[in-house]
Parts: sequence; C-alpha cells; structure tokens
Amino acid sequence: MPLPTDIRLHQTSRILEVAFDSGEVFRLSCELLRVLSPSAEVQGHGPGQRVLQLGKEAVNISAIHPVGNYAVLLEFDDGHRTGIYAFTYLYELGVNQADYWQRYLAELALAGVERRQL
Repeated sequence: MPLPTDIRLHQTSRILEVAFDSGEVFRLSCELLRVLSPSAEVQGHGPGQRVLQLGKEAVNISAIHPVGNYAVLLEFDDGHRTGIYAFTYLYELGVNQADYWQRYLAELALAGVERRQL
C-alpha cells in the first residue's frame, strides 16, 4: 500500500493534497473528507448506522495531527475532531473519490436535501 510523502492543506480552496510514494497525488475536498470521516460520530458503531452529514459545503480543516506512522487526525472548523484517517483510507478516498462524491450527492438527493453551491 502506498504511503504519503506529503500532505498539504490549501485553506483558500479547502483542498487537502496528499502525495503518495507511488507518484499519485490526490486533491481531496474538505467537504468530502468531513462527510466521510471514519469517526463513530459519522460512521456509527455498526453496519447501517452511518449518519448523513449536512451543511458541510464550506467546512475547512483547522489542524492536522500525525497519529503514529499510520494516520492523521484532521480537525475541522465545525468542531469535528474525532476522525483518524489511516493512510490506507486516504489512499482509498483518493482513488475512489469520484464514486464517493456521486454516492454522497445521491444520498443528499434521496434525503431531499439540496447542497449549497459556493
């Protein structure tokens, strides 16, 4: 599994750029990272318990903390700070971000929620 060689936050564009030793570079929106947080608050404590996150269009990352040699903890400016993003999860999000984004938009539509355009 590739490992990150660089993690940079672009606060103005609300993008977390993650470069891996495989040469791949992913630009992940803070919104996507927030709504797909691996925390129990978002994912729940078991199958089918995930909580749809609403109103996260303008969320930004306020701090990034390393967690051992395997992850980072992302603190968001909406107060969310319990998601530990394993490097494998960041890589999976990068590779599959288009699919995850479309699923998120479909979930919003199914819930009858319109995403604000910024």
